[in-house]
Amino acid sequence: MNPEEGSHLPSQQENSALVQARLQLRFGNRQAARRYAQLAAVQQPGNEEAWLILAGLSSPRASVEYLNRALEINPGSARARQGMRWAARRLRQEAARRQALAAESAGPATPALEDAPSAAAPEPAGPRRIVPQSIPDEAFVRRKPALLPYAAALGLLLLGCLAWFGTPYLVKAISAPQALAAIPAFLLKETRTPTPTSTATLTPTSTTTLTPTITPSPTATETPLPTETPLPSDTPTATATAHSGRKNRQLAGGGGGDYNFPGRPAQVGADEFWVDVDLSQQRVYAYQGDTLLNSFLVSTGTWATPTVVGTFKIYVRYRAADMSGPGYYLPNVPYVMYFYKGYGLHGTYWHNNFGTPMSHGCVNLRTSDAAWVFERARIGTIVNVHR
Repeated sequence: MNPEEGSHLPSQQENSALVQARLQLRFGNRQAARRYAQLAAVQQPGNEEAWLILAGLSSPRASVEYLNRALEINPGSARARQGMRWAARRLRQEAARRQALAAESAGPATPALEDAPSAAAPEPAGPRRIVPQSIPDEAFVRRKPALLPYAAALGLLLLGCLAWFGTPYLVKAISAPQALAAIPAFLLKETRTPTPTSTATLTPTSTTTLTPTITPSPTATETPLPTETPLPSDTPTATATAHSGRKNRQLAGGGGGDYNFPGRPAQVGADEFWVDVDLSQQRVYAYQGDTLLNSFLVSTGTWATPTVVGTFKIYVRYRAADMSGPGYYLPNVPYVMYFYKGYGLHGTYWHNNFGTPMSHGCVNLRTSDAAWVFERARIGTIVNVHR
């Protein structure tokens, strides 16, 4: 995807079908992944990704048809060509199996008459002599019952209990690697190195220069990172403010009730736009200097993947960008504003559970709320994150 400023974003339903197909594929739910891929192909017939997923989940002959469709959309697709080699190899294997089955059904050849075994020679006539066998003395000794069978039965019982109660945890631990191993290589290649810089347009600005020590992450992954100082000129804490203490304020224009004003960070000018993220309240507050302009209910990082705390600057903005990480792939995430490595504010179309920590570290806003912030924020806008 190469979104332009003001370009059309696919609808939430179109995004959802393709996202669900990728997720179901990664977790090994092949039938569900195929259904979602079929839906995505109907909704977006010009989307190469939907046809590649269908090719990876179909019979060899059907895979060739789907890959041809992908090559019609993108003749230079390296993934589609790799998939075509994979499908051709499957066709050869299928032909070899059919030949082997045909040879087995024919059966072995009938041996010639001269190869038939000769009849057994008749036994010599005459009376037979019966020789009694000697019985050892140990046979008359009463033996003690063996404990080995009982020990084996007890061990099998314990193993059965362990398998019954431990299987759900084992399945959860190994299902993801097994599911990934079953996915054809040409389907996994793109998601290993997602690059938001190649699929989104950087919002231009001529008034702010990035600090050289910050390098935008090429992968839009929301993973927990240490709360170190993102910029040498900034203090990564929520306490560096020009006003001490917290004061009760109201929204500009009235309404919205009182709230606790955290104090304007020292880096923010008296009439400068900035953003305050309150992790305890799960809310984002937008200010113009000391004046509160708007506030939004959000979802920040969970306890396992917490949102970084400190005072940061937005270093890159995308009107839309792909995001991926362990267990998820989210294309066309709208209104992305990264303020520290892979952490950012952005719109959200995959859940509506705002007010509850849900993310891998980013700040999830409703898409309309993210658009409101995006139109006012610039490169260098202060983002203050605190509990």
